[in-house]
Amino acid sequence: MILSTYEQMVARRYLLPGKGEGFIFLVATISLVAVMLGVAALIVVMSVMNGFRAELFDKIVGLNGHAVVQGYGGRLADWRQIVETARKTPGVTSATPLIEQPLLATHEGRVEAALVRGMNEADIRDNPSLKTKVVAGSLAAIRAGSGKVAIGSRLADQLGVGVGGTISIINPAGRSTPFGTVPRQLPYEIGAIFEIGVYDYDKAFVVMPMKDAQTLLLLGDQVGMIEVKTQDPDRVEKILDPLAKAVVDKATVIDWRQMNASLFEALQVDRVVSFVILSLIILVAVFNILSSLIMLVRAKTRDIAILRTMGATRASLLRIFVTVGLSIGTLGTLAGLALGSVLLYFRQGMLDLIQLLTGQNIWDPSIRFLTELPSKPDPVEIGVICFMAIGFSFLATLYPALKAANTDPVEVLRYE
Repeated sequence: MILSTYEQMVARRYLLPGKGEGFIFLVATISLVAVMLGVAALIVVMSVMNGFRAELFDKIVGLNGHAVVQGYGGRLADWRQIVETARKTPGVTSATPLIEQPLLATHEGRVEAALVRGMNEADIRDNPSLKTKVVAGSLAAIRAGSGKVAIGSRLADQLGVGVGGTISIINPAGRSTPFGTVPRQLPYEIGAIFEIGVYDYDKAFVVMPMKDAQTLLLLGDQVGMIEVKTQDPDRVEKILDPLAKAVVDKATVIDWRQMNASLFEALQVDRVVSFVILSLIILVAVFNILSSLIMLVRAKTRDIAILRTMGATRASLLRIFVTVGLSIGTLGTLAGLALGSVLLYFRQGMLDLIQLLTGQNIWDPSIRFLTELPSKPDPVEIGVICFMAIGFSFLATLYPALKAANTDPVEVLRYE
């Protein structure tokens, strides 16, 4: 909006408090602060929600792939042929055989549920979710026949064991004897401890070489599933449709949406609800801008009449008051953008400080899944929030601006 020199001067004058206009200035300041808080709250909450979804997706997919080919009965006999078929499927980037079985882990009388995962040695060392998350020991020590495994950090804490310690893995489905089934129990040395950042994984995973897992579970040369990664996770169902048809009589294909449907749907619903509710803060701020401008117009009625008699047009007055309201909204939006950026940058430190002061574990990993508060600002989303705040501010200026523009100088100055 282009203003003439005198319009800019009048707009600046109305933005600053005049004599007896302290209350109007206070309401305008409150409006600016309300816009700032609304914009900051929306930016922080939406960025955290985006970060939460992205972190969960990266960590879950990093270990489980975009889909798995699950054998009927939990076993795949001709897994090599299926791996070859999967790798030749257009859009598939990798296919990795896996064994995954819930068992029990014990150490010095402590017993915890464990999820034993058997992987090829190269896959253990090259998996991005494992190799960058080792907190003790080395994945290079995890070799077939070495009797060494890698376990999650929280499982290690619960069992009270460290690198070099020994745990026993109990397989209830052991060998059959004349006296019944005898559980199979084998000792393993801790070669590495990792912390992925997802509570459910860190408290349960025991990673070992494929051959050791086959020996523990008495699988022979069979595996339990094949992990598949694709070029586009959002098109995983379409990409893997030929593979699903090829293995229909041997296995079923389950993609990441099916494996975590309830979790990601809940996140999406929570994201939409949070956006709608927090948008109400901006609406409240906009109503404050509306009320402050109405009071300003009433206080400046005589000034407006004089300006009209001096030749000011209705369009000129309209631009002046729209500029006043937009200035408040824009300054509040920019301040909110700055405040939101600061809050996101120091989010983990502020969370730790609040937990320290209150003595409450606000971010409990057993409930939140992740060990740290994530964040992933989306420039497009932030732009929409800022545009929405400024757009609402513009709409709030129209009524008082039109009221000012339609002021009749004759009626106002008749008794002056």
